[in-house]
Amino acid sequence: MAYLKKYLLPIFVLFLAYYFYSANEEFRPEMLQGKKVIVTGASMGIGEAMAYQLAKMGAHVVVTARSKENLKKVVAHCLELGAASANYIAGTMEDMTFAEQVVVKAGKLMGGLDMLILNHIHKTPMTLFANDIHLVRRSMEVNFLSYVTMSVAALPMLKQSNGSLVVVSSTAGKIPFPLIAAYAASKFALDGFFSSIRKEYSVTKVNVSITLCVIGLINTDSAMNAISGIIDLQEASPKEECALEIIKGGALRQEEIYYGNSLWTILLLGNPGRKILEYLTLRSYNMDKFINN
Repeated sequence: MAYLKKYLLPIFVLFLAYYFYSANEEFRPEMLQGKKVIVTGASMGIGEAMAYQLAKMGAHVVVTARSKENLKKVVAHCLELGAASANYIAGTMEDMTFAEQVVVKAGKLMGGLDMLILNHIHKTPMTLFANDIHLVRRSMEVNFLSYVTMSVAALPMLKQSNGSLVVVSSTAGKIPFPLIAAYAASKFALDGFFSSIRKEYSVTKVNVSITLCVIGLINTDSAMNAISGIIDLQEASPKEECALEIIKGGALRQEEIYYGNSLWTILLLGNPGRKILEYLTLRSYNMDKFINN
């Protein structure tokens, strides 16, 4: 009990203060003016909405997805909205070579990179897991491995610009839900990998922020079609507002943002307990291991 009062309670109070007050810096749209940004999964839904938000802020935007025709329309509208520049690169994230080359090509088109927003997903049906190993593999490759591939390719440019990695995840990457086992596995993997990398960047003084976006139900066509007749939920949150919150989180270099979730979900998932455990665990590491590497 004495140990609890002396050490854990002060740490708990500090982390409560951090959680509730660290994100109070005011967002300003001009933070994105002239910034060079890649948005994946940008032919529709949240990704398309993010491209338009960035365009209105005067950013350079490169969008990518599978549909060339949809991307052409997105680029044209971005230019109408005031983007500093707008380009597209079409292809599938099932191809890791393509995932890597998107970053390389986008960097050449824009002359560098300030923010990489990873938003694409492999669409999976909501159904009981039927021992489909191929579905799990494809989900992990598109929803996770391609994210890692792109972040590795982007890191040299992001180091130069002191830039930001923005990883769009889901409440299903924090809480297990039935009927989406393969999808959930890939989203849990994002949290494990990028949260670990964030710690490594912090210890080794790499000035690249990583923002994990924990998104609830959003009113995109694909989400509404997927849950139709399966889930009885409250009204979905608007994709335009979601897109803006994701961009804000990246610009403010927040570790995590929560959007489209109930207040209880946000409080329970965003509590400082994990932060306390991370802090205490990190103290047991030999820091020479990080320095020597």
